[in-house]
Amino acid sequence: MGWFSLRGKPSANTAASVNLGADLVALRLDVGDVAPSATVLVVFGASGQARRLRPGKVACAPGETAFCFHPGPYVLDLAPFAAAPEWGLRVRVLVDAPNPHAEQQRFDLFLFAEHHLHGGQLSLAALGLILQTALQSQLAQGALDLPPCTTLDEWHAFRAGFNQLLYTRYGLTVDDCVPVDLAGQVDFAQVLQARAHAAAALVAETAPAAAVLHAMSALPQAGAPPVTPREPALSPAPQPLFHPQPALHDKPDRQDAAGLRRLFLELPVLSRDLRVLVLPAGPAIFQQHQSLLLRLGMASLNVDTMPSLAWAAPDQPLDAADQARRAGATAIAVAALDEAWSLLARLHLAGDDDWPALLDEADRLCANLETGLALRRAAHVPRQEPAL
Repeated sequence: MGWFSLRGKPSANTAASVNLGADLVALRLDVGDVAPSATVLVVFGASGQARRLRPGKVACAPGETAFCFHPGPYVLDLAPFAAAPEWGLRVRVLVDAPNPHAEQQRFDLFLFAEHHLHGGQLSLAALGLILQTALQSQLAQGALDLPPCTTLDEWHAFRAGFNQLLYTRYGLTVDDCVPVDLAGQVDFAQVLQARAHAAAALVAETAPAAAVLHAMSALPQAGAPPVTPREPALSPAPQPLFHPQPALHDKPDRQDAAGLRRLFLELPVLSRDLRVLVLPAGPAIFQQHQSLLLRLGMASLNVDTMPSLAWAAPDQPLDAADQARRAGATAIAVAALDEAWSLLARLHLAGDDDWPALLDEADRLCANLETGLALRRAAHVPRQEPAL
């Protein structure tokens, strides 16, 4: 008969799931979709709590979201230095196995916090761009070191830092990493064109936040000629850890919502991971560590009570310029969050003598985070009176 059959046409998600493990790493599924047998099914609650299930037909409660991903392995060619795209690293990564001692797996949090709205998919090309951006940023900041004519000891030190970065930040395990010549597959004209477009987009996105920081830090002096603010000279490479997504950043409200979502979900997990670190002996490090945890807790409370983007007060809407400024302030806080995850990876490998310098770095990141959240909360730029 078949008249009352519930069987329908396969959804687009079911059709795309055949690419999992090849060109596709993760895919969001709807209720009734079927996760392939070789994948892992993850169901997220509204608060971000995740549970991993066996692959099969998806059944979610109201408010829950389901993802499935293939653990890999995946082979990626990364260019550690943007100025030399012909020299690369061929890495073989796979999603880390579940840690029974962790409340939530890091890769699950990465999916739910950063790719919940990105079309519901994480492609292999997008993952490669994310890892390459993180690697370039860490090398530019000096957190990782890969000098010319690298010795064996220097290579092992780089591999240890790179492995820990990908495990702490993304929940990925590096199975293999070897140098490779990419000159035969690099289109240098396309690289230069993409670099110019990336620089223009970066200046356009960071201009509101840079203008706010300029107005907050530059106090006019009496009798001094007026200074016309200029856009900051930003290098197109390496890009910051906060990589813009065109689909989400076309409007300030969507950019702001994506940034606050990440802060809401990741700050408590970051604080928990910092809390369980094994500290060196001595009261000074302990006091700095406790102060850092307190500041991160206050930042989480600040995010939880953040006012709406479009309103300065009840019945007082904000104009488009102030909304763009607020969204830029959220980007400052998200950039500090990304750097904090990288700092956590360095703390896992740090010796007793390295802790004071790393805690000073953590103090700087907390100050950037607090500044971004304070600017996001402010409805208008505070007026600076001339100083005598």
